[in-house]
Amino acid sequence: MAQGRPQVSKPRRIVLDANILIRAVLGTQVRSLLNRYEDTAEFFTPDICLADAYRHSASISARQKVDPALGETVLNRITGDLIQVVDHTLYEEFEDRARARISSRDPDDWPIVATALLLDAPIWTEDQDFFGCGIPTWTSNKIELYLRDA
Repeated sequence: MAQGRPQVSKPRRIVLDANILIRAVLGTQVRSLLNRYEDTAEFFTPDICLADAYRHSASISARQKVDPALGETVLNRITGDLIQVVDHTLYEEFEDRARARISSRDPDDWPIVATALLLDAPIWTEDQDFFGCGIPTWTSNKIELYLRDA
């Protein structure tokens, strides 16, 4: 190893699917992981996932007898403090490549794949549609293996 300045490792990046955002709203495990690894990892989500999370969290909160306003507050906080929202203008140039990878499973998921391609990052999801798209995919029960090795 060369002498000089110590190597500083870059934070690990990961793209969150909408279902992970909703888990952050309704549970504690995802929020705990986001908080625990905020200094060593960078969390991203495409703008469409945030819109989906806002749209679905209210109805899911109501079904679980949780105040929907609380869910919106949590989403606002985590996307303000912990998760960077990627605007469609940044990932849309990867649309054709992303659609080719996900088309046989769920073509509506192309923005998540495109964002992962843009950032050269894996995907954190509970959706099996991403498996086999050529991008590493992590589920909540294994994501800490990826995050703690940063």
